Amino acid sequence: MMSFAQWGNALYSGEKSYAVVPNRKKFVGLAAAVLVIGFALVAIMGLNRSIEFTGGSQFDVTRVSDQSESFASRVVADTGLVEGAPKVTRVGSDSVRIQTSSLDSATTAQMRDALAAAYGVDTTSVQSSSIGPSWGSSVTTKAAQSLVIFMALVALLMTVYFRSWRMAASALLALVHDIAVTVGVFAILQVEVSPATVIGFLTILGYSLYDTVVVFDKVRELTADVYDQKHFTFAEYVNLAVNQTMVRSINTSVVALLPVGAILIIGSVALGPGTLVDISLALFIGMIAGTYSSIFIASPLLVSFQEMSNKTREHDAAVAHEREHRHTTDESSPAKAVKVAPIKPGKRLGNENQPQRKKTHR
Repeated sequence: MMSFAQWGNALYSGEKSYAVVPNRKKFVGLAAAVLVIGFALVAIMGLNRSIEFTGGSQFDVTRVSDQSESFASRVVADTGLVEGAPKVTRVGSDSVRIQTSSLDSATTAQMRDALAAAYGVDTTSVQSSSIGPSWGSSVTTKAAQSLVIFMALVALLMTVYFRSWRMAASALLALVHDIAVTVGVFAILQVEVSPATVIGFLTILGYSLYDTVVVFDKVRELTADVYDQKHFTFAEYVNLAVNQTMVRSINTSVVALLPVGAILIIGSVALGPGTLVDISLALFIGMIAGTYSSIFIASPLLVSFQEMSNKTREHDAAVAHEREHRHTTDESSPAKAVKVAPIKPGKRLGNENQPQRKKTHR
């Protein structure tokens, strides 16, 4: 069994290869299904938007001995001050957060006194805040605008940097896939979506884009002179690029997921729901989706777009004709896979094997 370093070297040299691009129809079809399912879940189940988006009143009760949610529910039912059921969340080990519909100042004071009595604390331990629906609507609008501006800038910069609209389109579709996966999971779990979550969404888009750019840089390097030879097709070189960057993508993702996972666990267990949990959960889901999309979606989409051009189709036909010609003239030499010079990990020549300067005797 080969080590991880040997596996990475085999992928880089072409001795070992995974057929990512040849199976692009499966991966692209799966991505399309994920897009449909993800946005369908949002449309059917909806997102659990936080009070910053919906507007309402929030009460934070601190230094409580019992964090039972029933106390808050009973207060709302008995007083009749609030329409609908409150949203009660445990925060840390001695606090409770209650979110209700919007209340005026007089009703807020009555609710504060009732909650203090129910949890057996002083009224100074109950902090209240109110967010109007207009502010929540403004946050939603700003979040949507940020996403649109980000996508537009990505399309522009990718087109200029790679000088190819196909790479920009492939990267954008991969980003849309990451959004669909993340919001789909949030819709299934009904995890609260707050402004901090939106920040997490934008952050994972940047992370996914970084992964995709690294892969596309390798693609551009390998395919710079692809049309000047007739041994390998554009798709085969792209598949080699994906395999060469696969280990790097996995290593980067693992290193990034470890601290994010630690923050998510510590925040959920010790601190309770809050900004850290909102951001880390979005990052954790999005990083996994971004790593997958940079390997199995962006590059296969690029090949699909590239094969729409006449130049690529003609080159593929020329490569196939050349291979058939070589096969008929020399049946003993089968078609070769795309390979580069193998690398031997841990191998160094040492000083004694370096070129030596000849000594001149006078």
